[in-house]
Amino acid sequence: MKKDLANNNSGISRRDLLKVSGVTLGGLAMGGMMNNRIAHGATAQPPTGDVPDPTQQYSYFDALPEFYPGEPLDPNEMRITFLGSSDPPPRLAQSMMSIFVEVGNARGEPDQFIFDCGSGVVGRYNAAKITFARMDKIFLTHLHGDHMSDLTHIYCFGPSVDRKSPLYVWGPGPSGVKSPMPPRRLYDDGTKAYCENLRAALRWHTESFSFQPTRYESYKDRAPTRSSWGLPCDPVPVGDDDPTDGFALVPIELDWRKYGKVPGDNVAYYNEASGVKITHFPVIHCRKGSIGYKLEWNGLSMIYTGDTKPAYHSIDQASNGGNGVDVFIHEMVVPADVWALKTLGINDPGEVPPALWEAALNASLQVQNSSHTPQGAFGYLLTQIDPRPRLAVAAHFPVEDDTVNSALESVRNHCPGIVQGIPSGAPDPNGNITWSFDFTVLNVSAVDHSIRERKAVVSPFTFGGTPVQYRDVNTPKYHTADGRMDPYAQIDRSTEVPPYDSDGNMNYDPSGY
Repeated sequence: MKKDLANNNSGISRRDLLKVSGVTLGGLAMGGMMNNRIAHGATAQPPTGDVPDPTQQYSYFDALPEFYPGEPLDPNEMRITFLGSSDPPPRLAQSMMSIFVEVGNARGEPDQFIFDCGSGVVGRYNAAKITFARMDKIFLTHLHGDHMSDLTHIYCFGPSVDRKSPLYVWGPGPSGVKSPMPPRRLYDDGTKAYCENLRAALRWHTESFSFQPTRYESYKDRAPTRSSWGLPCDPVPVGDDDPTDGFALVPIELDWRKYGKVPGDNVAYYNEASGVKITHFPVIHCRKGSIGYKLEWNGLSMIYTGDTKPAYHSIDQASNGGNGVDVFIHEMVVPADVWALKTLGINDPGEVPPALWEAALNASLQVQNSSHTPQGAFGYLLTQIDPRPRLAVAAHFPVEDDTVNSALESVRNHCPGIVQGIPSGAPDPNGNITWSFDFTVLNVSAVDHSIRERKAVVSPFTFGGTPVQYRDVNTPKYHTADGRMDPYAQIDRSTEVPPYDSDGNMNYDPSGY
């Protein structure tokens, strides 16, 4: 493979290139905000206080056909739902990265997975009526907070609702990078160590909620094994929890260096009952140890790279031995200058002292160069994937009309003819692209490889879906002598204000009214 991705034959420096193209893109991306202020007669200086900008929206998403949570999944379809889609800092419009993938039962039984679970996404899962019982297999691309922080909520509250079985967490093993500071410690920064420490840190929570049932007895008859799930290691929980309990946290640590050079050496999950196979491969992001995933099922395929610089492994995995993939989800970031503008909360570099602007721009550029894929590089990657993905999805991107329009232009500069979206369901031979946005839903058919892109219609007030009911739950850890729940076992009630006083007069109604 020709490795000229990093070459710059234009004769201009990176700094000059940034000045020529970056600020122009920045002006385009920020144009909506600037025009809004000009239209209202504002000066070039930021206004006092934070004035909401009503012009910023994502019109493309607004025009998508509607999807209503709870719609049955066709046996021959794979459904991909974005419950988080952006990069830090979190915005109300977009939570951090999380993708829910479910497959039909054409190969035996249905199956579902979470890829990353960044901050703010559990509320989205709840609005989409995805209960905790369906959130038991989580695949982490790396251990940055914007990709795993809501794991805390999923783990802590799952057993209180309907995930009364272990939480399985896949992720990369230790980076192997030593600290440069004496005594140059080699930290155990892998997924297993993360789960061990998370389990210990959440002990107060798990004990306090263990007056409720946390498992169901018949799970032991269907608990997965290394063989039944095609795992690279035995599924052993950290800590001392019963291995069938809802508070059992089971890490499946993956060797991030492997990518299938030896056939089968990078299998993370292979469930013959559902027909789903998930493999992993290394990507380049910030520190050794980040990985991407490829899911294959019933002749369909999906790749999620997580955060990464442009990388040949991503190209090779998406080319898929000449078979290509149906959906290629790869991160994209706005240009460094736009990132700096948004971080500083300004519309033009001239609004702040030159030294502050240079510092912000340099910081954004260093983050981009060490960790991420710019817009144009995303377009270049698509030209190197053969055959092209039926649908490329730019993720980890702050989506608005202006940022997407700018990004689409950058992609087309490298990949002419690419089309945004698949309005007819039939992929364009020149390639199709869309941007992930919270509540975007993709249905991919194994019958004709058609793809439908829709928007989930949800209520911000939804309490969630109907939880699974179990008949054979365990006797709670904290229970009364006759085996009932004992919510009082761990508290001191000596200062409690009772519902009735000593004479039997009501202080308050114990029913809650």
